Amino acid sequence: DKIELKYFEFNNLVTNFWIIKEFLDRDNEVYITTIPNLSLKEDIAYTKCYETFVSDNNIFYKDVKLEKLIDDFDIVMFRPDPPVDIDYINATYIFDFVSKPQVINSPSAIRDFNEKLHSVYFKDLMSENIVTASLNSIEEFLAKHKQIVLKPLNRCFGSGVMYLYEGDPNTRTIINTMTNNETTLVMVQKYLPGVKRGDIRVLTLGDKVLNYCVRKLPTNDDFKFNTHNDKFIEKAELSPEELQNFTGVAKTLNKMGISMAGLDVIDGRIIEVNVTSPCYFIKEINGLYGVKLEREICDFLLTQALLSL
Repeated sequence: DKIELKYFEFNNLVTNFWIIKEFLDRDNEVYITTIPNLSLKEDIAYTKCYETFVSDNNIFYKDVKLEKLIDDFDIVMFRPDPPVDIDYINATYIFDFVSKPQVINSPSAIRDFNEKLHSVYFKDLMSENIVTASLNSIEEFLAKHKQIVLKPLNRCFGSGVMYLYEGDPNTRTIINTMTNNETTLVMVQKYLPGVKRGDIRVLTLGDKVLNYCVRKLPTNDDFKFNTHNDKFIEKAELSPEELQNFTGVAKTLNKMGISMAGLDVIDGRIIEVNVTSPCYFIKEINGLYGVKLEREICDFLLTQALLSL
């Protein structure tokens, strides 16, 4: 990710850095890159990248840009943050010409799976929703449900998410702003009262749901989690029915090429399926559950790489 590269240092809130450090601690070579450093020469995919290293329990990268064939790597973690814009989509095209390494998540799968829109694959596990740019359709949905949430389709971290209640004097202004005057599709969901208690992050790894869940508490009197801080994260548990349901989701995603995903859940209903760069809350889970989640993730990645040989 461009921002992570610019401020590259071990940040124990960032999933990527836990994974990088774990691989380095196992004496693997780890290189980092960003979307603008990808390229094609005829039908061969390359990247300009930097080698990382550990020093004093921190991670750094050498200030020497190297050009490497992407097929020379064993594992590639494709985890740029949204927005999923044209540059993001173009990067996934580069990986159409990559055959050897295990790429997680599959760039073509990410390209074909919108985190908001394609969540409706699991409509029986979601709150009621529509995807539309129509002012009238959104107003009708609001009249039916009294409270709704509008979400842009290609952003993350709750960016651009708006809450509307029936009778809000700014209703039309908010809808027109969100839809760019009825030209841009948005996801519209029924508001779930449980959001006041926060949403639960359910993590998948391969075709399984991990045994570790966290509840992300809303911050600053907002209904969204937007402050990554220990005091806004707490341990959470799934019911047997929820575990069964979400394991089915994990199996479906894994078949698509999405082996690492984060499901955001309120009142037992999926509100979003994060597949681009899902946060695994490794620091918090390690503290709450007394585990080393980064080891479990890296064991899985290495197993997948061996299976792909």
